[in-house]
Amino acid sequence: MKHIALKTVAVLALVSLVSACGESDQSAASAAPQMPPPVVSIVEVAAEKLPITNELPGRIAPTRIAEVRPRVSGIVVERVFEQGSIVNQGDVLYRIDPSVFRVQVDSAKATLQRAQAAQVQARQQADRQKELRARNISSVQQQDDAVAALAQADADVAVAQAGLASAQLNLEYTEVKAPISGRIGRALITEGALVGSTESLATIQQIDPVYVDFTQSSTELMRLRQALAKGLLDSPGPDEASVRIKMDDGSEYAQHGRLLFSESAVDQTTGQVTMRAEIPNPTGDLLPGMYMRVLIEQGIERAAVAVPQQAIQRAADGRSQIFVINGESTTELRTVSVGRAVGERIVIEEGLKAGERVVVEGFQKIRSGMPVAAEIWGQGNDGDTASDSDTKASAG
Repeated sequence: MKHIALKTVAVLALVSLVSACGESDQSAASAAPQMPPPVVSIVEVAAEKLPITNELPGRIAPTRIAEVRPRVSGIVVERVFEQGSIVNQGDVLYRIDPSVFRVQVDSAKATLQRAQAAQVQARQQADRQKELRARNISSVQQQDDAVAALAQADADVAVAQAGLASAQLNLEYTEVKAPISGRIGRALITEGALVGSTESLATIQQIDPVYVDFTQSSTELMRLRQALAKGLLDSPGPDEASVRIKMDDGSEYAQHGRLLFSESAVDQTTGQVTMRAEIPNPTGDLLPGMYMRVLIEQGIERAAVAVPQQAIQRAADGRSQIFVINGESTTELRTVSVGRAVGERIVIEEGLKAGERVVVEGFQKIRSGMPVAAEIWGQGNDGDTASDSDTKASAG
């Protein structure tokens, strides 16, 4: 009996010890402070006017282009211009042997002098016949013949003058001049070559300003026009639509241009519409044939909603998602439809409304349905305490 009593006392002591430990653990758990909600950076989205800028492929073309051709045939005796240089309209580029044309000018002058001499004689004869007829000495027929001879002499003088002008013009054409101002290319012939009026001697291209010819899908263009017609978009004014271009290295060209026109027909093979813009090129960096990416503003969305690019998360299936903070300061993972990029922001086409708050930083600390403390993105301070963060959470 004594042995049983000792065992009973030991069991009761062990039970009391375990009970005391459990109460101590519960007291410690209740006394431990709760962790504050994680701090995230947010932006409050607002509806705003944003331009619709499309990036389209294009190529540079000269505003004016002309082939240098001689107007007379002959032997080239001199090339005056420097290949690849800038020439002005009227500058002499080539000289053709002028000796043959000088002889033609001298011959035309002699022909004119002979015609003028015959004209003087015919005029004198007509005047004499007029006086004789007035005294009734000569017949009417003789006077008529003298008048006709004078008219014939006048015509011969006119023909001779035209022949002299033509010969002088051909002599001037022995100096082949630039038809337009611009940059001239390589010489296509050398001195000593026999050239004719059908032969090209060089090419001049005007490259300040330059044209940029680019294409856009007719479907996309029609969609923009329908949105403008429905009033969903505002059309930029004729002097407000901006045209910019990107170089091969991705940098943007400093000069902005303007849209000139778009074709009224669609290419049957590609379904594209060709458009043309004009870009200043004062330094000559843009050369005809260069490939460019054209950034053209084709409308202004009246009530667009955009968020920073880093606010967009990607699901495993590729869908775009964002974390939105609701009125109870808890997170909500929402699938959205994203649109075009505007600078460092992305336009949200569906799934987000103006006035909602979107998480931009702090994704690694949160999950859907978790309470958070929100601070405005870009206004947070790394030295803020937990209480400061809770104060900023009043914005949420």
